Amino acid sequence: MKTILIKPLITEKMTTESEKVNVYGFVVNDKADKIEIKKAVEKQYGVTVAAVRTLRVDGKTRQRHTKTGTLRGRTTCYKKAIVRLAGSETIDFYGNV
Repeated sequence: MKTILIKPLITEKMTTESEKVNVYGFVVNDKADKIEIKKAVEKQYGVTVAAVRTLRVDGKTRQRHTKTGTLRGRTTCYKKAIVRLAGSETIDFYGNV
């Protein structure tokens, strides 16, 4: 079985959205669909999911200048899921720390 949830998105923007609108973000497997993401979040965190939105984030081109020349590359692409929880349920990412 493939791993669906790779890691939670803990950024300043996602933290404020989770406090205001009860929305959480996750980096998920590229092959996962919305139904699999919903089941994985409900199973792992024990919450009820109201809605799931997904989007693919393209990698950005990066370059840096070194003594030997210019190095060019790309950051990796990934899929992001925005999950809205039902009611007043919350997910505590810092509970195990």
